[in-house]
Amino acid sequence: MKLSRSAKVTLFVVLMIVIDQTVKLLVKTNMSIGESISVFGNWFQILFIENNGMAFGMLFGGQVGKFILSLFRIALIVLISIYIHRLLKKDDTPTGVLFGLAAILCGAIGNMIDCMFYGIIFDYAPFMFGKVVDMLYFPIIDTDLPANFPIWGGRHIIFFRPIFNIADSCITCGALYLIIFKWKFFSALGGKNKK
Repeated sequence: MKLSRSAKVTLFVVLMIVIDQTVKLLVKTNMSIGESISVFGNWFQILFIENNGMAFGMLFGGQVGKFILSLFRIALIVLISIYIHRLLKKDDTPTGVLFGLAAILCGAIGNMIDCMFYGIIFDYAPFMFGKVVDMLYFPIIDTDLPANFPIWGGRHIIFFRPIFNIADSCITCGALYLIIFKWKFFSALGGKNKK
């Protein structure tokens, strides 16, 4: 049985949300905040933190800001869903564009689930005021070079300071893919709209 593009995109979104939520729930129910598990030595760790605000833990106007941010996320999810639905009706829409947008949608939904329901499920906050679970951390390049080595000798280097999750990865990868590989599609749409 051959799946339609619509079914493939839907399956991709559902699968990525299930993976994201499964990992988050495993971390949330089996680790303490601040606890870490080394995966590849000092290169990659599972480090459990909870994000109170936007990307990289930024905050935006306390509880009111968090509520406005949640409403913005919901609006973004609805708009992206409508846009993907419209693009699916056009046969000439590249499959990569659909999956790039679907990846962004997966990430937005995955993090919105945390905000909407985790506070209620884990009994620490009302509806829409939960925290996002983050766990992926790529902290240190251990150079093991002599202290007199010209560049990084004897130093530990923070490679990527932010701690993130699979939903964040979906958003970043989807956006970068669209910007790098599919910008011509969107620039062509802009040209059509001007005519």
